[in-house]
Amino acid sequence: MIDTARVYDPVDPAQPPRVTVDRLWPRGIPKDDPRVGTWMPHVAPSNELRKWYHAHLDQYDDFAARYREELADSEELAKLRAMGAVTLTTSAKDVAVSHVAVLAALLE
Repeated sequence: MIDTARVYDPVDPAQPPRVTVDRLWPRGIPKDDPRVGTWMPHVAPSNELRKWYHAHLDQYDDFAARYREELADSEELAKLRAMGAVTLTTSAKDVAVSHVAVLAALLE
């Protein structure tokens, strides 16, 4: 089971363990905050792709395709998949049109 949430949301004990999949540490969150869970920055989009998407928010489908290409042979994706049920978290304001939605679909 793959859940998704914003890293700023309170921890729900009914959800699987949290894995934050942002390249950059979430603003305003202390390093020992339990809302982060495990931090896996290298499964997030590359800095280049992240910046491209922020400049082209209306091109989610293109972003998703590029991100899937980046993940094609990713060891980090394999590690994440091996974890089983997780809650993917991000600092993105809209999880549904973020890299987390793409990642969750790949893990399902």
